[in-house]
Amino acid sequence: MASVIEYGWRCLITHFSDFQLACLGSFLLHESVFFLSGLPFIFLERAGLLNKYKIQTKNNSPAAQEKCITRLLLYHFCVNLPVMIVSYPVFRYMGMRSSFPLPSWKVVSTQIIFYFILEDFVFYWGHRVLHTKWLYKHVHSVHHEYATPFGLTSEYAHPAEILFLGFATIIGPAITGPHLITLWLWMVLRVLETVEAHCGYHFPWSLSNFFLLYGGADFHDYHHRLLYTKSGNYSSTFVYMDRIFGTDKGYRKLKALKKTGFKEGSKQT
Repeated sequence: MASVIEYGWRCLITHFSDFQLACLGSFLLHESVFFLSGLPFIFLERAGLLNKYKIQTKNNSPAAQEKCITRLLLYHFCVNLPVMIVSYPVFRYMGMRSSFPLPSWKVVSTQIIFYFILEDFVFYWGHRVLHTKWLYKHVHSVHHEYATPFGLTSEYAHPAEILFLGFATIIGPAITGPHLITLWLWMVLRVLETVEAHCGYHFPWSLSNFFLLYGGADFHDYHHRLLYTKSGNYSSTFVYMDRIFGTDKGYRKLKALKKTGFKEGSKQT
């Protein structure tokens, strides 16, 4: 397996420069993973497939889904790509490289774990700030246009929010200067996680069923379907920050009620 990865990486660095791989390569990888993982949930919703696993009964209209895709392409090309290009010198200065030798799996896994922990901490506080009255009204409300999220809505946001919360994702790699292959792995994992959190489906194989502190779709869907002042559930990947600061009390109360047979939306007597 290692030899296959090394052969493929050697082909890349032979035919493309560091700049091309770090900027254009990262952008193309992000777009491929994002749309290939997110588009199937649009088709599931339109076809009515696997509805028993759908968290909300409401569906988005085709027009709303198409609006999301159009805006995403605009934001990705006009915000994400320029940011990747502008930030390239910073990452290079901090030590990012694409040359051989490739990092060991021990180094890669240690860095990825660190990125998840740091991203969770920074994202949580940034997300809470975006739920203050003025910032929610003028910035974060764009992301919450979709009260019934689907995979691609994970990156549907105001350009200012893309920059603001995007900082949480890049701060770890920016300060550690990883190998580009580590950065790519982190980006893939982060994209898959946020698409899953917004997918609108809770499957038997969802990671939140197996890992206690993993948020997932059910956790984040709750955040989207409530008023901004009452939502809570601000965490990114893992939910320990919400648990520590008590911002998931409403969600945990609802989960406890559901175990007793209570149906969400019904009136209590």
